[in-house]
Amino acid sequence: MQITRTPAPKSSVQLEIELPPERLDRALDEAVRALSRRTRVPGFRPGKATRPVLERTLGPGVILDEAVDHLVQDAYREALIAEDILPLSNADVEVVQAEEGKPLVFKAVVPVRPDVKLGDYKGFPFAPEIDVIDEARVDQVVEELRDQNATLGPVEDRGAKEGDYAVIAFVGTRDGEPFEGGSSDRMPLILGQERLIPGFESHLTGLEVGGTTEFDITFPEDYGEAGLAGQVAHFSVEIKELREKILPDVDEDFLSGLGAFATLEDLRADIDRRLRTNALDRARHAFADRIIEYAVANADVELPDVLVDQEIEVMHDEFRGTLARQGIGEEAYLKAVEKTGDDLHAEFRPGAEKRVRTLLVLSKVADVEGVEIPDADVEAEVAQGRQRYADDPRLLEYFDSERGRAFIRSTLRRSRVVEAIIDEWLVAHPEHPALPHAEDAPDSAVENDQAQANASIGATDPGSVLAEEGSGDVAADQPATAG
Repeated sequence: MQITRTPAPKSSVQLEIELPPERLDRALDEAVRALSRRTRVPGFRPGKATRPVLERTLGPGVILDEAVDHLVQDAYREALIAEDILPLSNADVEVVQAEEGKPLVFKAVVPVRPDVKLGDYKGFPFAPEIDVIDEARVDQVVEELRDQNATLGPVEDRGAKEGDYAVIAFVGTRDGEPFEGGSSDRMPLILGQERLIPGFESHLTGLEVGGTTEFDITFPEDYGEAGLAGQVAHFSVEIKELREKILPDVDEDFLSGLGAFATLEDLRADIDRRLRTNALDRARHAFADRIIEYAVANADVELPDVLVDQEIEVMHDEFRGTLARQGIGEEAYLKAVEKTGDDLHAEFRPGAEKRVRTLLVLSKVADVEGVEIPDADVEAEVAQGRQRYADDPRLLEYFDSERGRAFIRSTLRRSRVVEAIIDEWLVAHPEHPALPHAEDAPDSAVENDQAQANASIGATDPGSVLAEEGSGDVAADQPATAG
C-alpha cells in the first residue's frame, strides 16, 4: 500500500492511497462469497452462486462496488494507523480508480486535531481598570433605594409631567373612521417612556385629571402594524387618573427596612463597601476577558469545520432555551421574523468560529502552563450536576459520560489558567490593588447554558480534542464517507 500525505485546508490532511491489483482481486473474491451467502438465487444453495450468476441477478457493477467499499474501509483504517492520525470525524472519500487488473486508488480528506500556534499571551500592554467609587456614586445608590421603596400618590394642583403614572382613555381614527387597536377605555402608562407612538405622550403634558386633548400624529415607517406604518391618525385623549412617585424620607423606618442600619452613615458605609468589592470583581472579570482576547488575537489556528458546525448546533440549542424561557416556540419565532433554520445557522457561524477559536487557544495555553484538573474536582462537578439537575436524565447521563467529563475538565482548565495568569500578573505588580472575586466559590462548569446545550446535542468540547489521548470521539477506526 502506498500512502501520500499532504496538508489540506481547515485542519485536515489528504491521504492518497494506492493498493496493488492483487488486493482488489482478493476483495472481489470475498465480495462474491459474501453476496452469494446473502442473495437467494433460484437453483443455488446459499453461498454457492458463482460470480456470473450473481452479476446476472444483481447487476454487473454490484460485486465491484461491494469489493471497493470494503477494501476502502480497510485500507483507510490501515492508513490512519500507519500515519498516526486521529480523525475528528468521518473522512470525505473520493475513489479515483477502481478497475479490475489495475491498482485501486482513492483519496481521503481527514479532519484532524487543529494545530494551535500560540503567540504572546502574557506580555499584554494593559492593566486592570477599576471603577472609581466616590460620594456621588454612593448618593446615586441611596436615591435608587429611595426610588425602589417609593409609593404612589394622587397628583394635585398641577398638570401631568414626565415620570407621572397615568391612566388614559383614547380614540384613534383615520379619515374619521376608528381603526383596530386604536382605542382604549383605560390604558396605564408612565409618561416619558414612549410606550405608545413616539411623540404621543408629549401631547399629554400639562393636562390635569379629566382634561382632554386632540391631535394628529404620524406612525413611524417601521411600525409593527404594516397597515399603519407611515400613516397619519387623529387621537382624542382624556386623563382618567394621574399619580406620582412619593420618595420616602431617609428616616428610621426607611433604614430599618433595608437592614440593621442605625444611621444614614451606616447605610452609606455599607453601600461604599459593596460598591468597592463589586468594582474589584468587575475589574478582574474584565481583565480576564482582555487577556483572553489578547491571547486569541496573537494565536494562529485553522478551525475544523466539524468543530464549528458542532458549535453552531450548541448555540442553536442555547437559543432555543432562551426562546423557551420567554414562552416562545422556535417555529413561531422563525415565522415571525421570516427566517429559516439555515438562516439562523448562518448568523451563528461567526460567533461559533470565535467561540471555537477561543476554546482551542485557551486549552493550548493550559497545556503550555501545565494546568491539570484533579479527578476529584471533576467528580465534584459531576456531583453538583447530579444535585442541580436531578430531574433531567439527559443532563445527568451527559455529565456521567466520558464526553461530559471531558467538557467539565476542559472548562475548569480554561478558567483556572486565566485566573493563574491574572494572579501571576498581580504578584509582578505589587503596587496594584488586589483583585479578589466577589464570591468565594469559582464559576461552576455545569451550571451554565452552554453545559446544557452541549448535553442536549451530545457535543464534544473543542478544547478536549487537543488532548493526546483523545476525547472519546477521535478514534482510528472511524469510517470513511464516500463522496
